[in-house]
Amino acid sequence: MSGTFDDHATAQTTHHQSEIHYVGSRKQGETIVTTHPGGERLTPERSLQIARHSPSGFAVGYRGSGPAQLALAVLLDYTDNAALAREHYQRIRGGASGLKERTE
Repeated sequence: MSGTFDDHATAQTTHHQSEIHYVGSRKQGETIVTTHPGGERLTPERSLQIARHSPSGFAVGYRGSGPAQLALAVLLDYTDNAALAREHYQRIRGGASGLKERTE
């Protein structure tokens, strides 16, 4: 996955996989998100360099700092484009707040 940002403020995303899914669960009070295929765990560290909404981690089910950090992290991971993620993550934040938690 890679993204580019040109001088004309036009974001372009190049995604080499046909589909990627983000699967979340809650385990021992922690929201865990993995990417599929691949099974890699998504962490907030990279997205915290753009905005520090929730240094303690991701969350779902309400409209707050945890869902905002999750939305930013997913968009940043998917596009690999910090400028694009910064510009658009608040728009998809509502999707992260509307997710249901599944406990393991």
